[in-house]
Amino acid sequence: MRLREAGLLNALRARRADVRDLGDVDVGPPRRFRDPESGLLTQESLIAATTSVHAAVVACLAAGEFPLVLGGDCAVLLGALRGAQDALCDAALVFVDGHEDAWPPHRSATGRAADCELGLALSGADGLPAELSVRVPTLDPTRIVALGPRDDMELRSAGVASIGSTIALLPDRDLRGKAAVPTDIAVGRFHRRGVAWWLHVDLDVLSAEAMPAVDYPQPGGLDWPDLTAITAAATRSGCAGMTSTTYNPDLDADGRHARRIVGYLADVLSVTPEMA
Repeated sequence: MRLREAGLLNALRARRADVRDLGDVDVGPPRRFRDPESGLLTQESLIAATTSVHAAVVACLAAGEFPLVLGGDCAVLLGALRGAQDALCDAALVFVDGHEDAWPPHRSATGRAADCELGLALSGADGLPAELSVRVPTLDPTRIVALGPRDDMELRSAGVASIGSTIALLPDRDLRGKAAVPTDIAVGRFHRRGVAWWLHVDLDVLSAEAMPAVDYPQPGGLDWPDLTAITAAATRSGCAGMTSTTYNPDLDADGRHARRIVGYLADVLSVTPEMA
């Protein structure tokens, strides 16, 4: 993994001594086949990866650790959040992403679970095979806050309904320069209810100028100080773990964006939160 090569482990261990690397998870056979029933691409691989991530997160939380899950796309959230829900009996979600990721799978042009993972969690995994549905998290809309989506025009042009009327959602334009305040309010509500939460960060929430090494760049977006402020506010006491996704090393020939991600993660995770 490019982030390892960019010094991620050394950067984290320089801030805290208890960091360990559990290695890569099983991603199964990457057969590029779109399942006709679920509408999902490479479904066998998705099942394998979701199962592996789920087991790793459950084990980390049982050991009192803070899991950090790094992945190529947002589908890793499925196993991670379900693992937190199973280990802790409940978990909410702070979803930081440039997209809503709630496409119905059959409506997605790609069939990738990364287009759909939040929608799957909200729909109760309808239409999925049993071996996948048991590893998909279930979310009450009141247990989600989405920060940074800016794909509303794309959704409208495709005739796909936004989930902005269903969950708490703040687009990028409402966060620039003041991102810590709404994040702190959102996680404060979870904290007062006694509910832990998972933090999901898709790096395409950043502008293309700040982070060009992602698969689906869009106009607008946040800058690094905004994302750092969100992450710092969201990793307060009660945060169960974190996913960070969508960095594409093929778009980072000299590794400078990998080094920027490493610096960001080391800064925001220098002190991981205690579970309350």
